[in-house]
Amino acid sequence: MLTAEQLSKLRLQLEREKQELEERFATNEHFGFERAHFHESMGELSSYDNHPADEGTELYERGKDLALNEHEENQLKNIVRALEAMDRGEYGKCEVCGKEIPLERLEAIPTTAYCIDHSQNKIISHDRPVEEGVLMPPFGKFDFDDSADESVAFDAEDSWQEVARWGTSESPSDFIDPPDHYNDMYIESDENIGYVEDYENFVGVDIEGKNITVYPNEQHEKYEEELDEEDIMTTFGDLPAFEHDPYVEERERRE
Repeated sequence: MLTAEQLSKLRLQLEREKQELEERFATNEHFGFERAHFHESMGELSSYDNHPADEGTELYERGKDLALNEHEENQLKNIVRALEAMDRGEYGKCEVCGKEIPLERLEAIPTTAYCIDHSQNKIISHDRPVEEGVLMPPFGKFDFDDSADESVAFDAEDSWQEVARWGTSESPSDFIDPPDHYNDMYIESDENIGYVEDYENFVGVDIEGKNITVYPNEQHEKYEEELDEEDIMTTFGDLPAFEHDPYVEERERRE
């Protein structure tokens, strides 16, 4: 059982910590959360004229302030609870088993209300800055976004790709594997648009699916080179063997 001297020493320690916390809250206005919006703490009026990287930094700092504020508010509550337990003569006893809490533990954690065997597990906070609601990924929250199979509908991901191909704040230096061109910066930039297989961009047939014709272009040339390197044929035949391939005929004539 705690002696009067030990109890007085612990009370003095708790009251000192309580005063420090209250003074800190009064100085920093609960880490700026007494203001309407985190922009006010930085002298900003809006996010629209700020660089996305600056917004990310400010959001990180906002999240950190939220965690620190929650931690210190909980600490203040625990101090008040410990002081009230002292007034009731219940301080130093585990709230679960009722056993005496060792003096060494109370000196290390004077706000504790549990013995070492019944110490509460860590509580994971799910409080997040409200600003994260407008800085979510561009897709993943609309219809078809979470489907197991790739949707053929024009979904939010497709909308993002359509916009991002005109440029974002990212540069090739922001990637571990830098793309070769700024046109390759957005997600799935190499995705075929308007066709599925590569050869569909330069191979055509008539209305009955016959009379295969090759329409030469840069992709056709690249496709042929890849086939030559692999020494393979396509599912519809070896491209150089097409009778109606003016590109191949012109190349053979020059050779």
